[in-house]
Amino acid sequence: MKKGCYENYPLWMVILTNIHPISIYILGAFILSGLGIIFTILYLLFCLCMEIRLLKSCVNCHYYGKTCAFGKGRLSALLFKRGDPDLFYQEDITWYAVLPDFLVLLFPLAGGIILIISSFNWITLLLIISILILSLAGNAFIRSLTCKYCRQRELGCSAFELFSENE
Repeated sequence: MKKGCYENYPLWMVILTNIHPISIYILGAFILSGLGIIFTILYLLFCLCMEIRLLKSCVNCHYYGKTCAFGKGRLSALLFKRGDPDLFYQEDITWYAVLPDFLVLLFPLAGGIILIISSFNWITLLLIISILILSLAGNAFIRSLTCKYCRQRELGCSAFELFSENE
């Protein structure tokens, strides 16, 4: 193993990396609540589906059954059978494949724009700005914090390659 990679990430990092998406989900739900409870419920169900989708991809990861930066390796091991680690580095992740993940931001953004156009509200505008900052700058920060210590990145990670190609 390369020196400097975590075999199990520290708890503080797992907590920080989980506060981030939960904050995005909560902001998104607050924004969409302006359109009605059904939009809020559908959005939160969509977020849950995205989390389950992510957990299913963890079955092939080096961190399956271990504490990855997001804590999902351990959770995935509780819910799903171990996959094939060789499939993780062979998986080709494209921008099209991560489009559903971007919808976690785009749904509340669209809903917020509709609310702003129909009846301007400073709180809605501040929520939109907050979710944009968390989603864009926050994701970049979390990735910079976690990827540099990741053993899976060393073994091969299509997501790291995709997000690093512009750097």
